[in-house]
Amino acid sequence: MTPTRHVAVVTGARADYGLLRPVMDAVRARPDLRLSVIATGPHLDHRFGHTVDQIVADGFSVASVPTLESDATPLAKARAVGRGTIGIAEVLAALRPDLVVVLGDRFEILAAAQAALLLAIPLAHLHGGEVTEGAVDESIRHAITKMASLHFAAAEPYARRIRQMGENPACVFAVGAPGVDSALALAPLSDATLARDLGLPLTDPLFLVTYHPVTRRDGDESAAIDHLLAALDRFPLARIVITGVNADAGHQVILRRLTAFTAARPERVTLHDSLGQRRYLSVMRRASLVIGNSSSGLIEAPALKVPTIDIGDRQAGRLRAASVIHCGDQDTAAIVAAIAQGLDPAFRATLDTLQPPYGGGNVGAAVAEILAGIDIASLRRKPFFDLPEISSWA
Repeated sequence: MTPTRHVAVVTGARADYGLLRPVMDAVRARPDLRLSVIATGPHLDHRFGHTVDQIVADGFSVASVPTLESDATPLAKARAVGRGTIGIAEVLAALRPDLVVVLGDRFEILAAAQAALLLAIPLAHLHGGEVTEGAVDESIRHAITKMASLHFAAAEPYARRIRQMGENPACVFAVGAPGVDSALALAPLSDATLARDLGLPLTDPLFLVTYHPVTRRDGDESAAIDHLLAALDRFPLARIVITGVNADAGHQVILRRLTAFTAARPERVTLHDSLGQRRYLSVMRRASLVIGNSSSGLIEAPALKVPTIDIGDRQAGRLRAASVIHCGDQDTAAIVAAIAQGLDPAFRATLDTLQPPYGGGNVGAAVAEILAGIDIASLRRKPFFDLPEISSWA
């Protein structure tokens, strides 16, 4: 009988858990794989919904590594990476997995990648090779790529970029985005259940809003969030569901504005620390527009053929479906115009033939199959693979 391979998945926040969930489910379902889950960062903080509770409710056994401080300064983030590296290393040393799986580009995941690297545990990385020019996550993502030995890219252009960084082409797989699995397999909650859970009647137009700090911005987030909220007020008939901000530096400014905006409009606006994956995707499926600067507007929303208003530079550089309308974050009128375009029936009619850039699902099963079959020994050595035109210079 094939020995069971032990896979440890590290998740740091609600966003990466939502994307990792199909992979975790697929690993758990295979008899030749054994799953461990490590939760850290905002998952363990009540300010961000204490979303580790959702992981446990989904049936996963979780090892927890607290990292966050009470403030959100760059220094606090740096300290969190240090604490996370130590804590995750201790858990990994006790678990002794064959592989560690991480997703994305956040500072909590940088800590996990460092821990795995220094313990000589092969690292598998999802969503590498992407570009997000407005966030410090850009540098973290590429750093994790160089620590990882196995790569699952969300699209072929991203796989090509990973190979360009000197990674072994035999260990780079363009599998698609696992978030598409969740979006397409969703059994949505009914409108009546959603309305009850949200405390908001679901009438059209319905806006789903998620806005996070732009971590490569001079100054704070006040102007950008004020422009967004002013634009939303230009649509007084809209019902607005706002999801809580992430833990990046500058989130307090955004959260104060969102809280005040919601409190002044209780009949049509609701704010939630975390909706949970099923509720979030159910709202997305029902929404007229997804608005903000979250990657979910570029990945899951197009899979559901829901238009996205992508605001500012946080996601600049990522592949975009034709359903994504981009605008700046320093101009209320530009945001209003983008929302109006997204609501235009003529624009919405074009979505019937939409071909999203991040694949058609079944990513979790594909990743689990590769994790089960890959030669672990081959991942322990990591030579640099030069591009042909570079190697010919020698």
